[in-house]
Amino acid sequence: MAVEIIHVTTEEQLRLALAIRKQVFVEEQKVPEAEEIDEHDVISDEVFHFLLMEGGQAAAAGRMIYYKAETAKMQRIAVRQEHRSKGYGRILLLAMEERARELGLQGSVLDAQCHAEAFYSKLGYEVISKEPFYDAGILHVRMQKTL
Repeated sequence: MAVEIIHVTTEEQLRLALAIRKQVFVEEQKVPEAEEIDEHDVISDEVFHFLLMEGGQAAAAGRMIYYKAETAKMQRIAVRQEHRSKGYGRILLLAMEERARELGLQGSVLDAQCHAEAFYSKLGYEVISKEPFYDAGILHVRMQKTL
């Protein structure tokens, strides 16, 4: 089935993205909602939210913020359980990277849950943290990629 990437511009689209994140991070992974939703969860020129739609259904979401000079930080990449193993995480991240390039950014950084490190490695990300660290009670590694 064909998928569509939406650059979130409306409150309704943002609500769909946040619902995916709540399902994946809060309900499945038990991240406290107060840690999952933050000041970047707004429509803004400084924050970029993405939705991946499949057949009119919101299947995946992600968020990108400016990190430091010429670098994007990819965050909150989530795929609904029933849509996993279809390559949607890859499609979404590549679309986010393309948007970063359009904005003139040269690099991407992300904090990957350790179990997802291999996924991001296949997409060209390299670990830059000296050791894993906890974020919301889950072990992560910081990774980067030149865009």
